[in-house]
Amino acid sequence: MRKAFLIFLLPLLAACAGTKTGTTASTAPTALQAEVDAIRQEFAPDKRTALFQVELHNQVLAGETNLPAAKAALLQRLQAAKISFVDSIRVLPEPELKGQEYAVVTISVANLRSQPKHSAELATQATMGTPVKVWKEEGGWYLVQTPDQYLAWVDDGGITLLSSTRFADWQKGDKLIYTHPYGFAYGSASAAGGTISDLVYGDVMVLKKEEKDFYEVQFPDGRSAYVAKAEATGYKNWLASRQPTENNLVQTSKSLLGLPYLWGGTSFKGVDCSGFTKTVYFMNGLVLPRDASQQVHIGELVDTSKGWQNMRPGDLLFFGVPAKDGKPERVVHVGMWIGGNQEFIHSSGLVHISSMNPEAPNYDPGQLKRFLRAKHITPEETLLDLRTASLYE
Repeated sequence: MRKAFLIFLLPLLAACAGTKTGTTASTAPTALQAEVDAIRQEFAPDKRTALFQVELHNQVLAGETNLPAAKAALLQRLQAAKISFVDSIRVLPEPELKGQEYAVVTISVANLRSQPKHSAELATQATMGTPVKVWKEEGGWYLVQTPDQYLAWVDDGGITLLSSTRFADWQKGDKLIYTHPYGFAYGSASAAGGTISDLVYGDVMVLKKEEKDFYEVQFPDGRSAYVAKAEATGYKNWLASRQPTENNLVQTSKSLLGLPYLWGGTSFKGVDCSGFTKTVYFMNGLVLPRDASQQVHIGELVDTSKGWQNMRPGDLLFFGVPAKDGKPERVVHVGMWIGGNQEFIHSSGLVHISSMNPEAPNYDPGQLKRFLRAKHITPEETLLDLRTASLYE
């Protein structure tokens, strides 16, 4: 009903707006659309990380954005150009959230989807304790933005909504991070007790106290549970031990060998190609962009024109289709160099090791054929260095 009313209303609003001096009715829509497109390209070139869904209907600007500066810039440009328009752009977060504009993931792994429904594509995942920004709600689903700036939808069972005050209180708590690949939190200080939740590497909880061989923890939704000390550590201690050296990156990557491929996966429950590299770097204290086509834009280019001698363990290799006949390049896969016999590790079918050496038993001619380039990643080039950022604090 709301959408139908808007469609009915738009022509009326446009008729009431009139045409300002200096812009004819015939040229205004074209000029107006050009300004909208220019602002979208400037402020939101990647719709995965910035929302600027603004459409033109008979000189009425309708839609929404989470970028107040983008809307302000658009209106300023239109007014300066004396282009007639009606402003119906909504700036998020929506008021219906009633101040609960923050959330924390409260289950071991939350599945974030491209649309607000369970049948939609899995876009990414977020582990327990991950703070997210909330933009709007639709039918029990919330459009959120993760610390790597990714926009996706999560159902209300995966997060706990918080006001800015309650969110700040959660952030102040002493944190514990789960460092075992997979396990459980229990209802008492005993593995023989009932489980409260499953857990994966990277889950973050508030530490309440110690009890023999267990930590008592609190989840973001207020539940209490017990986690074995051998499977977790204080978050600050974990941070202090993160050293993203070549050797550590390789050893971490091998701890994920055999994990199943999962489109949209970024956890020990399954990883896609970029989810794999993202998880490896996260386990070493660095946050990469979500997708391969985003990761390719960070780091320093490695010269592979004469072979693989310049490659270093931890470097990322990108694969896809080069630009041709006016069509842009498509990056569709990523892996990580581990050295040895020209080997790299990647998630394809499952996490495994392949080689660029035609003489090697694990030679992968298909990947070699579609190799595009390699990048060396430094902490300064990543989205977040957890050792200096305050993501969970």
